[in-house]
Amino acid sequence: MSEPSARPWDGARGVARVGTSRVSLGIDRIRCDGRGYCAELLPEMIRLDDWGYPIVSSERVPDHLLDHARRAVAACPLLAIRLAADGRSR
Repeated sequence: MSEPSARPWDGARGVARVGTSRVSLGIDRIRCDGRGYCAELLPEMIRLDDWGYPIVSSERVPDHLLDHARRAVAACPLLAIRLAADGRSR
């Protein structure tokens, strides 16, 4: 029987990350009007600044959050958030 593989620890959130996809999030800051739906749907990777505009984590989207990231992208009424498959969101 083999030993379980070690998982990277994300101390800031207090959870173990299982895997990381090859996609990242990006925001079109000109389109965004700060409604905040994305931060409500994906608080693990998006927080709002003092004016309600999203600040996106520069990390790639972890596998366990990929469905949530897709929902956040789909929920944006102005299409200001996107997933970039090559890891480059800007």
